[in-house]
Amino acid sequence: MNRDKRIAIYSRLRNRDPNPQTELDYGTPFELLISVILSAQATDVSVNKATALLFPVARTPQAIVDLGLRGLKKYIRTIGLYNSKAANIRKTCRLLISEHDGVVPRTRDELEALPGVGRKTANVVLNTAFGEPTIAVDTHIFRVANRTGLARGKTPLAVETRLTRLTPEEFRKNAHHWLILHGRYVCKARKPACPGCVIADLCEYPRKTQREVAA
Repeated sequence: MNRDKRIAIYSRLRNRDPNPQTELDYGTPFELLISVILSAQATDVSVNKATALLFPVARTPQAIVDLGLRGLKKYIRTIGLYNSKAANIRKTCRLLISEHDGVVPRTRDELEALPGVGRKTANVVLNTAFGEPTIAVDTHIFRVANRTGLARGKTPLAVETRLTRLTPEEFRKNAHHWLILHGRYVCKARKPACPGCVIADLCEYPRKTQREVAA
């Protein structure tokens, strides 16, 4: 795929959604960090339901530590892997208190040093909370990048590296949200809605669907 086609793809996605936002509900970088940790192998809807109950009573690292492990689990037990997530969240909160004065750090290395925070989570926080032009590659973005030809790769890191290098600078800050929302609602895993897709004629996916599929 050449640069002109990439520019056309991102331009159409931008025209459709000029100011894309995460679907996670949060008010502070700390709340976003906790929500993204919880979102691993879980839906944003399920995370939002849990944090709607959690954040009113514990919206700081110290408050979550004070809940205790059992108290935290009570709020997130509807989310998959909640036992390990609860343990990691409390460890992360303790580190935020002891090493960062309770503030979410703004560098990748410091974020990835927190329990339960990998490269994808760090990228989401850097992009969404702090406006950095990072691209977090989840299953949706991995699929869209490979299908369309925007950035083919065999691993999430390979796709991230190519997307970061090949995405024109003017689109890089919002590319993460455009691609994840496109994968979630249009370029779906089993039945992509190709006939209604705004980039269908630019996409290089060879097995486009030929009938309208509800997004």
